[in-house]
Amino acid sequence: MAASTHSRPVSLDPAKPGIDRRALAAVVVTLLCWASSFVAIRAAARDFSPGALALGRLLIGSISLGVICLVRREGWPARAAWRGIVLSGVLWFGLYMVVLNWGEQEVDAGTAAMIVNIGPILIALLSGWLLKEGFPRRLLAGMAVSFGGAVVVGISMSEGGHASVLGVALCLLGAMAYSAAVIWQKPALQHASALQVTAFGCFVGTITCLPFAGHLVAQVAKAPPLATAGIVYLGIFPTAVAFTTWAYALARTTAGKMGATTYVVPAMVIVMSWLALGEVPRPLAFAGGLLCLLGVAISRGWQKVRPQT
Repeated sequence: MAASTHSRPVSLDPAKPGIDRRALAAVVVTLLCWASSFVAIRAAARDFSPGALALGRLLIGSISLGVICLVRREGWPARAAWRGIVLSGVLWFGLYMVVLNWGEQEVDAGTAAMIVNIGPILIALLSGWLLKEGFPRRLLAGMAVSFGGAVVVGISMSEGGHASVLGVALCLLGAMAYSAAVIWQKPALQHASALQVTAFGCFVGTITCLPFAGHLVAQVAKAPPLATAGIVYLGIFPTAVAFTTWAYALARTTAGKMGATTYVVPAMVIVMSWLALGEVPRPLAFAGGLLCLLGVAISRGWQKVRPQT
């Protein structure tokens, strides 16, 4: 599953030459949307079960992406892209969303954050091996710093919380599914557009979650409007918009560096929870958030890439 020779990573660092500013903007949009999803999920999860919440989010995302594809006349992805689309759709849009929703009902948010943040490390290791991106020291060092920050954030959020073996296992499964999905998605982007890969991956994820349709229908009928609005928001922004901008940026840099960038999310969640939910973060959370940002700055500064084969 090696990367193609006609696709080379580009810089997303605004201080360096050759920057793709649109890709940088795409990264920013992705991170903001994914960070906001934690607040929306928290609000909707009180009225929807894990599978129903995932299916509702994916249905809205699929409708949004389908309309955009029709307007843009995207058509069907090339045959060579389908393996990556199907596998990333099942693993990321389907399995990851369900098990993460379920896991967060079994463990506190801090524990979930720590376990899921194993994902970028797995991405760096898998992409270095399978995609031949190498193992640059600066990238790995930055990820180590960011992961340390994520652990600090998790500890600060976990005080007085709870955890179960099942919840830990579900969050770990989610991290593994997300990591593998990114590795399969990267080669697919060499044969199809970011919109095609995202849209058809979302369609596959929706089909995967159809067994939860009965639960979704029953729970929508009883849920308050705010909870249903949360699902609509999750489907349009953290799913349709953010996964498309993620794929756009992923096609223009390495999987390892994109994975490292997601360590900005914990710092964003701290601020968003403070502003939207009135949850005043502990000083330890601020310290952890700063470590996450420092680690991303270190890892994103890496420019030398092993030749693609």
